[in-house]
Amino acid sequence: MTDHLNEELVMTQEGLDNLKKRLEYLKTVKRYEVAARIKTAREYGDLSENAEYDEAKSEQGFVEGEISELEAKIKKVKVIDDNDIHTEDVGVGSIVKVKDLEFGDTEEYKIVGSAESDIAQNKLSNESPVGRGLIGAKVGQVVTIPIPDGEVQYEILDIRR
Repeated sequence: MTDHLNEELVMTQEGLDNLKKRLEYLKTVKRYEVAARIKTAREYGDLSENAEYDEAKSEQGFVEGEISELEAKIKKVKVIDDNDIHTEDVGVGSIVKVKDLEFGDTEEYKIVGSAESDIAQNKLSNESPVGRGLIGAKVGQVVTIPIPDGEVQYEILDIRR
């Protein structure tokens, strides 16, 4: 079993910046919003039957938990230097244009570390089945990638930073 507590988190500078922005927001804005809600709820009186107080305290727990999680993640980040992102083959930080050979669609994906993956923004984790299958591929190559409902074949059209 892998020890995920000491594992490095590989990500781009943009990903690290986003984690830091989220942490800053939680520490400077959200934490104080929740504290103000707790203070207001306390003023309603009896805390044993005060739903607003219970809800605010619960939210405070979530906020503090996310702060702790982000701080721990940030300590483990290894930033991929833009100079280390090459275009000979697909790696973390690469933007790869592929053609789905079954459907003829073309897609462009950015390969990122798992902590910054976001399929809605076409950011694929290097640990996902497709991300892992694209790593190391070269322009012109066709890769066959096992996915949960079978397999997908992509032709690599372009690789850029």
